[in-house]
Amino acid sequence: MKFKFRKTFNVLLACLTVLPLMLTPTQASAASDATINLSSEKQLIKGFGGINHPVWIGDLTPAQRNTAFGNGQNQLGFSILRISVDPNRSNWSREVDTAKRAIEQGALVFASPWNPPSDMVEAFNRNGDTTAKRLKYDKYAAYAQHLNDFVTYMRDNGVNLYAISVQNEPDYAHDWTWWTPQEILRFMKENAGSIQNTKVMAPESFQYLKNISDPILNDPQALANMDILGAHLYGTQVNNFAYPLFKQKGAGKELWMTEVYYPNSDNNSADRWPEALEVSHHMHNAMVEGDFQAYVWWYIRRQYGPMKEDGTISKRGYNMAQFSKFVRPGYLRVDATKNPDTNTFVSAYKGDNKVVVVAINKGTSSTSQRFVLQNGNASTVSSWITDSSRNLASGAPINVSNGAFTAQLPAQSVTTFVANITGPGSGNTSGTTYEAETGNTLTDAVVETIYPGYMGSGYVNFNALTNSAIQWNNINNATSGTKNVKFRYALESGTRNLDVYVNGNKVISNTPFSATGSWSTWGEKTIQVPMNSGTNTIRVVTTGTEGPNIDNITVTAS
Repeated sequence: MKFKFRKTFNVLLACLTVLPLMLTPTQASAASDATINLSSEKQLIKGFGGINHPVWIGDLTPAQRNTAFGNGQNQLGFSILRISVDPNRSNWSREVDTAKRAIEQGALVFASPWNPPSDMVEAFNRNGDTTAKRLKYDKYAAYAQHLNDFVTYMRDNGVNLYAISVQNEPDYAHDWTWWTPQEILRFMKENAGSIQNTKVMAPESFQYLKNISDPILNDPQALANMDILGAHLYGTQVNNFAYPLFKQKGAGKELWMTEVYYPNSDNNSADRWPEALEVSHHMHNAMVEGDFQAYVWWYIRRQYGPMKEDGTISKRGYNMAQFSKFVRPGYLRVDATKNPDTNTFVSAYKGDNKVVVVAINKGTSSTSQRFVLQNGNASTVSSWITDSSRNLASGAPINVSNGAFTAQLPAQSVTTFVANITGPGSGNTSGTTYEAETGNTLTDAVVETIYPGYMGSGYVNFNALTNSAIQWNNINNATSGTKNVKFRYALESGTRNLDVYVNGNKVISNTPFSATGSWSTWGEKTIQVPMNSGTNTIRVVTTGTEGPNIDNITVTAS
């Protein structure tokens, strides 16, 4: 009953989607080159994942948590976990174990509420439905405190939430709490600013309907209190994925797709082929057409989800893994020829001195596709393929010649190509690099040269202290706007968090730095922050007992 409308709607979409495949001719046409411009940077990727909802369908088992958030063989490599803010506090403990394990494996955790506590809710007449529910108008402050209490409870139990949402699907609330655009706007203006120690997400419209998020973007105070614009894509047409107003006014904010299942939620549909290929195509469109930074499925474990009820990965899951295992948090999408052939769809990403290309062939015949790298090069490309008979199967290495390589894309398949970048694209093709150890203000932190591989004259160790800090005092920009800040850092194991301040204002809380494998293995993490024209300061502060070793930052235009 709860998702009856969605099932019907998405089954219709699935029929419309599968029909072109049935009519596709069996002969492949000649494809145009897919050009990958490593210097043309798009959005910062935060990750991929799904929801765990132990109150409704039972918790993930310890083995299933590893399958979901581990990134080894037969694991999904998810880097985002969504959890529920239950109205009943006695249920909050049920979220802790899976959330803790996800964080241990490097994932971000965010939370969404479906209903406030019952004493804050009232019935009202909505278009003749006298049982509709809404938050009482005199309980907005109490509701903000309720969300604060959940953040505090999770933190006290070892889970630092990356974000908390104001309301799940306020515009599709037949079984939970309705909010009008004006009510959401009021809460964001008057109450959301009181939510502490995490980012605030809104409005999580069920169909990415802009009428509920436009008022937030158009109101300076509401916008200041929103850190992440969250949206669901149930039934949303691809031509509505783009959001020009967000691009115009959302500088420094994040854009997440926080719930969907696609193309349907039919029982035991997770392994249907080529239906499951529509999952990777939907992800491609979310990244390329919608510029989303995150893609979050509905239930992680379900008969139509990425993990089946027996804990094994489904065909839908392997399609998600073609992105999630290789396009890691902190990577940047770069410009690529998105549709080089009628049935071929390409997106590309860079990070950790690698380029990742995800190519989808929806046609019924294999096709030969040439990929051309611009502003960077590679020598050898590795590949992984999911098709009707294979699941993330490793392909033969492919040689790169004069910055290009050609690969066969099997019929109805998704292939991920990964290569180490050499030449200009391996470094910083634009922007300015600022060393951590030179000309900065250090608080309870020290310059070291113990571990090799650093650039400049050393690196900074936070010295195992809380509230240790590095402040870069002279970050110069020609123009104001959102900037990419790429950290070069090392961390032997675990995950350590830093707060980020720009010009004295905290812009990011508890941004996680995951392990690089050793203190002499240097990795990269990119964040996006707003900066002014002229001189700026960036300060990073430890929030636990320690941080990673920081070598430098590189600042580029977003």
